[in-house]
Amino acid sequence: MSDHDILRITGGEALTGDVLVRGAKNSIPKNMVAALLTDEPCTISNVAAVRDIEIVSGLIQLLGGSADRDGDVVAIHAANLHVPEAAELEPFARASRIPVLVCGPLLHRLGEAVIHMPGGCAIGDRPVDMHVEALRAFGAMIEERPDEIHLTVQGRLHGAKFALPYPSVGATEQVLLTAVLAEGDTELSNAALEPEILDLIAVLQKMGAIISVQPSRVIRITGVDRLRGFKHRSMPDRLEAASWAAAALATDGRISVLGARQADMMTFLNAFRGAGGEFEVDEDRITFWRASERIEPLLIETDVHPGFMTDWQPPLVTALTQANGISTLHETVYEDRLGYTKALVALGAQIQTFRQCLGPLPCRFGSRNHVHSAVIVGPTKLHGGELTVPDLRGGFSYVVAALTANGTSDIHGASLLDRGYERFREKLTSLGAHLH
Repeated sequence: MSDHDILRITGGEALTGDVLVRGAKNSIPKNMVAALLTDEPCTISNVAAVRDIEIVSGLIQLLGGSADRDGDVVAIHAANLHVPEAAELEPFARASRIPVLVCGPLLHRLGEAVIHMPGGCAIGDRPVDMHVEALRAFGAMIEERPDEIHLTVQGRLHGAKFALPYPSVGATEQVLLTAVLAEGDTELSNAALEPEILDLIAVLQKMGAIISVQPSRVIRITGVDRLRGFKHRSMPDRLEAASWAAAALATDGRISVLGARQADMMTFLNAFRGAGGEFEVDEDRITFWRASERIEPLLIETDVHPGFMTDWQPPLVTALTQANGISTLHETVYEDRLGYTKALVALGAQIQTFRQCLGPLPCRFGSRNHVHSAVIVGPTKLHGGELTVPDLRGGFSYVVAALTANGTSDIHGASLLDRGYERFREKLTSLGAHLH
């Protein structure tokens, strides 16, 4: 393991200063995939220097397109595409779930696509079943092979009426990216409506797509014959903004997050204030700090938008180990997201996990024997220790724990944080963190 892969932090410093948050890690890659729907040039600005962007750029180049970066702008031109071999897709599928989203564009452009079993963060079961069934509904013919799924279409894909069993972000993106060039009308029920979904819809509309968002999670799309290029400034990363807010709360610091946008974070901001945090919204930033001497306990239940984001909970739960009382977490989005809490317990936190639903929200996991709830008792003094990053947001929760702890912590596998946090070591140092 390289030195770059180990982040050594000595805790006890209040983080103070400014950090810049650029475009959303969960939005830009999908907008890059949308560029495969046209043979005209496309540009995306406000792009963060995170590894997921590099991964998707490499994928586009593998497919025969170009993806060139200049500062915070990525220019994509997919004039001449081809279907790669499944073996060529394997490194991308292991690193990200984005390759499954190129199926719709490739079926439209080439009449063929391949899915290699995807990867990404290990936070629960995220099968491609909904993606495959959606593509089948559009008229794709499916052939399952060892470690891959081969898709073809005769003629043109057609519109479909499709209802998701759960408002999955990835499956909603799949339907959008496929329906825009399908013949006829598509109606998607129980769709995800996260801000990142609306950002993708904005891109597709700029390209000439006809998409309307209806009440009760219904999206209607009328297919068009062709799409044109686009220029788009990506929405800011609300996940990274919340991560820095949790660090400010845990360390009793004051962090101004430049680029953060209030409208995308209202549910988080309410919880942050409920925990004893305070914030100030300016035109170009949100500033976060602790309003009183102590952190207040919370009941957190994750949910699809406009609920509390699942990716917001690990850093905030870590801050709640310092709250004056008992906090409760009920995770309803991913069934296996609480593994990171074991390491926090090893550092001195008092966290008990449960299979029962500890909250009133309807939940898919309560009767399926999944550990998806937790009780956090605070305040507890954390001490330094050895940590290994389990996933992106769990990894940042370890950073928050190390910043709060007495002594020095070694965080192994820290390079995974490069997937979603631009220059995070540099930002930590600028805020006063003691890195070795």
